[in-house]
Amino acid sequence: MAEDKRQSEALLQQLHQLTDELENLEEISQELKPAPGEIPKLPGIDVFGATIPLAGPIGGDHIIYLDFMQRYDLDARIAKAQKKGLIRIVAKLEEMKHTAGVLLADVSGHRITDWVLAAMLHQSFLLGALYELEMFGTITTKLFENINNRFYRSSSVRKFVTMIYGEIHVNGTFRFISAGHPPPLVFSNEFGRFMDIHPDLMTSYPPIGTMPSETDPDLSRQPTILGTKDKYTVNELKLMMPGDILVLYTDGLKEHGNDRGDYFPGRLEAKIRECKKEHARRILEEICRDVLSFAAPADDISCVVIKKT
Repeated sequence: MAEDKRQSEALLQQLHQLTDELENLEEISQELKPAPGEIPKLPGIDVFGATIPLAGPIGGDHIIYLDFMQRYDLDARIAKAQKKGLIRIVAKLEEMKHTAGVLLADVSGHRITDWVLAAMLHQSFLLGALYELEMFGTITTKLFENINNRFYRSSSVRKFVTMIYGEIHVNGTFRFISAGHPPPLVFSNEFGRFMDIHPDLMTSYPPIGTMPSETDPDLSRQPTILGTKDKYTVNELKLMMPGDILVLYTDGLKEHGNDRGDYFPGRLEAKIRECKKEHARRILEEICRDVLSFAAPADDISCVVIKKT
């Protein structure tokens, strides 16, 4: 009996320690989630996004916003570049005043600890963005080449991240790169439906961390299993008319369904058509409510709505 009691107490202590660690992980994860003030505020552009996590507040989906005017002191950087005579960088930084970025990532796996990869991406992206602004005045594909190569060397090919990073300009232009991520959807206000987009405008590359870049200077130091990937290229879409809506999403939404059928894309399109006149936040909230009423999620579900007003 005494031995059984000692074992029970030891197990209870381990359970308390594990619970404490999970609470600590949850606290850290909350710090990395976008704060309300980080949501981009651009003239004529309305943005809102959210995640429905599968396993509590910690999930494998992750959203990062970059309203360059809100997050960074662009004027200070412009003055510094002007003193050095870096005219090209000055021009790029001026353009960033009219631009906001959105990164949406989806980590493979549904375990709470898979979130660690999302945290790695979060920190590496934001740190890299600082250097990019200093060196180029803008975010370049080089940042994502470096992130991809770093993940390739520090994570298993079984644990990877799909990602889309795009920048929306006040004129409605959306330029993006995709790493194994579902392509954006463009809902036309005029026609009341998702528009057909030529595949050439939707180029995607392998998920982050699965294959090094063909331009990686350190390829000779570590053999590659699956070969190399081509250099990232930038796709460009345009929200031409007021009321047009761009939708970014993760696989959880694309694959959502029940025994009667799929939610995507038909019911999603119908829901957006129904509330297309609302602000981005209301549209997103209506989508989330409709998704949950349609079926219980089988994966983390994330969605970002970008509307031209």
